[in-house]
Amino acid sequence: MIQSFNGKTPQIAPSAYVSEAATIIGDVEIGENSSVWPGAVIRGDFGKIRIGCNTAVEDNCVLHAGSPTVLDQGLMIGDNVHIGHGAVVNGKIIGNYVLIGINATILHDVQIGDYCIIGAACLVSHEMKIPDRSFVIGVPGKIKTKVTDDQLFWVKDAPKMYVDLVKKYKGK
Repeated sequence: MIQSFNGKTPQIAPSAYVSEAATIIGDVEIGENSSVWPGAVIRGDFGKIRIGCNTAVEDNCVLHAGSPTVLDQGLMIGDNVHIGHGAVVNGKIIGNYVLIGINATILHDVQIGDYCIIGAACLVSHEMKIPDRSFVIGVPGKIKTKVTDDQLFWVKDAPKMYVDLVKKYKGK
C-alpha cells in the first residue's frame, strides 16, 4: 500500500520494486533499483525518509523517521544498503554500502558511516555514531573491529544480487 499523509505522497523511482504487501506512507523517497519486500513498513509521518539507489529493505522491516527531541528530523539511507529481515531502523543517517543484519534495531539519532556491518539482532543505542568500516555486534551494540576485506562482500556484492532480483520481479 502506498499512502499519502499530511499532503506528502511517496516518490518511488520507476526502476524500484515495492511489494504489494509493503506499506509506504507520507514523505518517503525511494531511489533507482531499490526494493521494499513484503511486510515492510516505511512511515514518513514525523520526518522525511530518503532511501538511496540499489538499496534493499527486506521483509518485515520497519523504517520510521523522527527523534524524541526533533520530530521533523529525517532518516537518510544511502546507496547500496541492505536492511535485513525484521530490522527496525529509526536512526538519522545510514551511509553507503551498509549491511544492517536480520532483526537488528537502530534507535533514534544514530549515524552509521560507509562500509559498515551491523550484526544480526544488534541493538544500536540512541545517538551512537559509528565510523566508516565498523563491524558492530551485541546488545547494546559495540564496535568489535573494522570490517575485513572478506566481509566487504556483504556490503559490495550483496546489493547487486537484489538489483538483479528486482529485475526478475518486474519481469525485465
